[in-house]
Amino acid sequence: MTAAPLVQEDAAPARRDWRDTLRDATDLALLGFAVTLAALPVLTLAPALATASAAVHDRLTLGGWPDLRTTLSRFGRALPAGLVASAVGLAVAVALGVDLVALATGRVPGGGPVLAGTAVVTAALAGYAGLTVVAVGRTGARGWRAAARVAARTGLARPGTWAAAGGVCAVAALLGILVTPVAVPILAGYALAALHAVAARRPTARMEAP
Repeated sequence: MTAAPLVQEDAAPARRDWRDTLRDATDLALLGFAVTLAALPVLTLAPALATASAAVHDRLTLGGWPDLRTTLSRFGRALPAGLVASAVGLAVAVALGVDLVALATGRVPGGGPVLAGTAVVTAALAGYAGLTVVAVGRTGARGWRAAARVAARTGLARPGTWAAAGGVCAVAALLGILVTPVAVPILAGYALAALHAVAARRPTARMEAP
C-alpha cells in the first residue's frame, strides 16, 4: 500500500460569476454617488476623489472595501491639502473649458487645428490628473505633491499609460454629456476603477513618503 502524499495540492480559486460582477458594478455606482455628495461644496472635490481612490485601491489589493470609520478618517486627513488641489484643478478646468467653447463656437480665431490641439492638451492634463488621483489613493488619500511627482514620472516614462488615462477621462466626460444627469455620478466610480486598472497594467513608480 502506498502512503498518502503529505503535501496536498492547493484548491483551485473560486471562479467569479455574474453575481460577483453585479456586486462590483453596484459598489462602484454607490461609490460614484458618494463622491458626488462629498464634492457638492466644490472645493471638497479633490479630497472626495482621493478618498474614493483609496477605497478602490483597497478593493483591488485587499479584496474588500474599507469601513466607514477608515473612510471618514481618510477624508478628514485629505481636506487641508485637498482644498488647495481642488482650487487649482477647477481653475485649470474652467480655463480650458472656456477656451474649448470659444474655439468651437468661432468666438476665438484658430479654427479646427487650434481646437484639436486644445482638446489634446485637455485630454493630456486630464490623464495626468487621473494618474495623480490613482497615486494619492495608493497612500491612503495623502500626499498630493508626492502623487503629482509620481504621475509626472509615469507620464514621461510610460506615455502609453498616460494616453490611456487621458482616454478614460475623455470617454467619461463624453458619456457624462450624453447620458441622463441622474446617471452622471455613476460614471465617477467606474472612471476611478478604470484609471486604477490602467495604472495596474503598467504600475506607476513607487510613491514617495508624504
